[in-house]
Amino acid sequence: MMVVESFYWLIFGRREKQAVRLGAIAEQCMAIGIQAVPIIALLAATIGMMLAIQGIDTLRIFGAESRVTVGISFSVVREFAPLITGIVIAGRSGSALAARIGTMKINQEVDALYVMGINPVRFLVVPAMVAMVIMVPALTLFSDFVGLFFAGVYVNLDLGISLAAYMDQTIELLSVDDLMHGLGKSVIFSILIAVIGVVNGASVQGGAEGVGKATTRAVVQSISAIIVTDMLFAFVVTR
Repeated sequence: MMVVESFYWLIFGRREKQAVRLGAIAEQCMAIGIQAVPIIALLAATIGMMLAIQGIDTLRIFGAESRVTVGISFSVVREFAPLITGIVIAGRSGSALAARIGTMKINQEVDALYVMGINPVRFLVVPAMVAMVIMVPALTLFSDFVGLFFAGVYVNLDLGISLAAYMDQTIELLSVDDLMHGLGKSVIFSILIAVIGVVNGASVQGGAEGVGKATTRAVVQSISAIIVTDMLFAFVVTR
């Protein structure tokens, strides 16, 4: 229901004279996405190089090291980039969302919004959810590029395959469907993170201890939901 109500305010908010503020969405995009770029870049580079190291070591047994690009390309774009991005955003932004809403509830700021005639979903939830849906796929694309690039750097150092040749192979192997597979999952992950963060924040009881517990629950539930959804998505799409 929260997702439906969010879409309602996003589409009909102006008619109800409570339009969603673009400034609030931009602020959330900055907090959720731009500020997460360094950690996403670090983890994507690490994952890309790890896949290259393990892939080359495994394929060397069969004398097929040059085919490592196949495993790296599909693994990064279809699995690791969206998964790592989702987990980082869940730990960073999902927890922050739960803490912010939980603190506002404890301080009775949510009730104050009702008194002022401001719908809390429109004011608090919609900007965060829209920013999530925009920034998680964008960060996934960024993670794709960084992971593939640093994997290529290691392949060049180990096998002597030039970065240009590696990128040509990668482009030939990957299709639009592969990109959409990863981006589709990232959209689902973004909605899960936002909904779980809001629900846990809104269910806070007690004082600061309650906010801490809600934040922890939001992170654990978000990461668990992401991993389970990733498995289900892969199962359904590959049938």
